[in-house]
Formats: sequence, structure tokens, C-alpha cells
Amino acid sequence: MNEGGTIRCRSYGRLTSVALDPIEKKPLYHFHPGSFILSVGSFGCNLRCPFCQNYTISMTDGQSETQDVTPAELAALAHDLSRRPHGNIGVAFTYNEPLLSYEFIMDVAPLLHEAGLFVVLVTNGTIAPAPLEALLPHVDAMNIDLKGWQPDFYRRLGGDLAAVKHTIARAVKSCHVEVTTLIIPGQNDSASDMEEEALWLASLRPDLPLHISRYFPRWKEYAPATPVETIERLAAIAGKHLRFVHKGNC
Repeated sequence: MNEGGTIRCRSYGRLTSVALDPIEKKPLYHFHPGSFILSVGSFGCNLRCPFCQNYTISMTDGQSETQDVTPAELAALAHDLSRRPHGNIGVAFTYNEPLLSYEFIMDVAPLLHEAGLFVVLVTNGTIAPAPLEALLPHVDAMNIDLKGWQPDFYRRLGGDLAAVKHTIARAVKSCHVEVTTLIIPGQNDSASDMEEEALWLASLRPDLPLHISRYFPRWKEYAPATPVETIERLAAIAGKHLRFVHKGNC
């Protein structure tokens, strides 16, 4: 927002959700499995997916009730949790789109690394190349949404397929990456799309984990939930090319 001619990040340090989650919930199945991670979310998103599963915080305009924290306070909380029985390996920026809190993440990440903790992003990957390059050295793991394989599908969401592919391709060279595709019946569930997606991901790294997840009706999308059989069919296709294919919400 514009305050007296200065552009400020409205979501800086404002948290709507704080939880200690299993790392598998992100989902990250191949990054310190069995561990817990402090998971925080703010509000807002840079896409407008009608099927958003977290629309109550991602589609708000900043009027949500928030807990305000400084980078030092969040890092201290993460460090304190790391010494408790369940343990904590770091902070996952998740629930809404974390890239909207870019400046906050850039300020928190060095403090977490100083404490020996990890920085994790669960993101749609919609970011320009220059800020991505500045961000990647501070990130240890990412789960990136690859929402579909058709440019028109991405445009309907307000996004760009090429930009997300660039983010994935760059991130796999810098940190641990897993990819999630949420399958919506009749929109991004074709066998040919999954074949092409899996082939492309395998060209980056055959052991790149892919999570193929069921959609459930949310927000402005009322189509019936994705049949489990659809997920199984697409997972079998992806499994011809990728070593790790996981079925989500089944």
C-alpha cells in the first residue's frame, strides 16, 4: 500500500495462522520426514483460483484478525520450539501465498539460519526472475504448485505457466523441491497433460517428487470432488517418468 509516497507491504509480520505441523502436511515427503515445522501464514494471494482450498485467508484484503510479530520474535519462537519434545526444524511460510510476504521472509530467513533452522516455502511459484534469484539462497525447501499444463488454464487464474516453470527449474538447482498439482475434474485432469507435465519434471530431475491431489469444492468452484480413480490414473501416468509420485487427499 502507498503511505505518503512510500510503498509498504501490508502483510509484513502479520500472521493469520500459526501451527506446529508435521512436515508431511506441507506436503514435503522427502525433506526431513517425521519432523515438525512451525508453519505460519498471513493473508492474500497473487492468483485468483476459484477452487482455492484456503480462500478464507488467501482471498481477504487485510482486514483479517492478525497476530503481529517481528522477524526476531518469529525466529525466537521457532528456536524455542526446536528445544521442546516434538522438536521443530524451522519455519514454513504457507497457508496463503508466502511470496506476498517477500520482504518479511527475507528479514526472517537469516535469523533462522543463524539458529540452525530451515526456511520452507509452500508457494504457487509466481514471481519475477530477479526477486527469485535474491530469495533462493535463503530457502532450504519449497513445495511449488504446478496448477495445470495449459497456458489458458493459468491465464484464467491470473497467472502464467511459463513463469511457474521458470521458478521450478531454477529452484531445483538451489534447494529441495517438491511439486503439487491439484486435479479439478474437467479442467486439468487430461492424461495428455499429465504425461507432458511428468516428462518435463523428469527432464529437470527424475527423482523430483510430485504430489497429485484431489480437489474438493471450495469458494467459487462447485464441481464434485475429484474421483479417487482419477488420481490413481494420473499417478500411474506420472509414475512412468518420475520416481516419486504421491496421491494426496485420497
